[in-house]
Amino acid sequence: MKTYMAKPEEVKREWFVVDVAGKPLGRIASQVAAILRGKNKPVFTPNVDTGDYVIVINADKVVLTGNKLEQKYYRYHTGYVGGLKEIRYDKLMQTRSDFVVRKAIKGMLPKNKLGRQMIKKLFIYKGAEHKQQAQQPKVLTLD
Repeated sequence: MKTYMAKPEEVKREWFVVDVAGKPLGRIASQVAAILRGKNKPVFTPNVDTGDYVIVINADKVVLTGNKLEQKYYRYHTGYVGGLKEIRYDKLMQTRSDFVVRKAIKGMLPKNKLGRQMIKKLFIYKGAEHKQQAQQPKVLTLD
């Protein structure tokens, strides 16, 4: 018996659309990351990008459980002395909810060239409309 190793040119990719309205951020991030990585396919190979394209809609209606809206901060550094900036997640969700979802999903992908290639297959929209109707995406319901 031989182990099957997928080749990049043989991978069949599909398009999925996911409605995340009212769902917890961490749960949808882990499930979307698994689809982007290709872990839902029998041909999954760790060193090959076997994942599918994912369109996330209604990113502004995603839910953070507990007190995360008031207690969780997004921190970044400008590069200047004393340049540590922090923004609370309630303010971030009002202005850049698509960024919050992308950051959560990206954190669950590999931290290498493969992960940077996988995140390019993710499309996030704040509202219910998206621009990928021509790809005829399948509706995917997450738990």
